[in-house]
Amino acid sequence: MILLLHILTALTSVGFTAYVYFSPSTAKLRVSYGLVAGTIGTGTILVVSTHAPMLQSCMTGLSFVSISLVGILLATRKLAKATVKDD
Repeated sequence: MILLLHILTALTSVGFTAYVYFSPSTAKLRVSYGLVAGTIGTGTILVVSTHAPMLQSCMTGLSFVSISLVGILLATRKLAKATVKDD
C-alpha cells in the first residue's frame, strides 16, 4: 500500500510542479513543496521497511528531488518576475 502511495505522490508531484511552472502562485508552490516532502517521506519508509539497497534508492531519490526542485526554482523565478512586473 505504501508503494502505491509513494508512486502516486511522486507522479502527482512531477505533474503539479509542471503545472506550477505554467501558472505559478505562492500557494501552489507550497503544495509542490509538500508533495516533494511526501515523496521523500514515503520513499524513506519504503527503504527502511523493505531493507532496499540504500545506494540505488538514494540515487533515484536524489535524481527525483533534483528534477522537482529545478522545476520549483524555475516556477519561483517566474512568479518573482511576474510580481515585480505588476508593481
